[in-house]
Amino acid sequence: MVAACTVAAAHRRDHQHDHQLAECHPHTVEVIHLGHRAVAICHDCHADSGFLPDREAEALAERHVEDTRGAESVPLVAVA
Repeated sequence: MVAACTVAAAHRRDHQHDHQLAECHPHTVEVIHLGHRAVAICHDCHADSGFLPDREAEALAERHVEDTRGAESVPLVAVA
């Protein structure tokens, strides 16, 4: 329950875009830690990684920011 509430709260953050405006580049990605697990949340894609080991979530977030430095958007996808 705590984890679900944390993810929901992160998605409600004020980094929202009007549907007519472009996303930020690079995307804004936040990592929420809960113990040794974490979730990476992209406020531009409105996507999350699901709970991963904390270092994997941090690496995914960093990779997503790098991947979205250009004008193109890349989905936030956790490697299985």
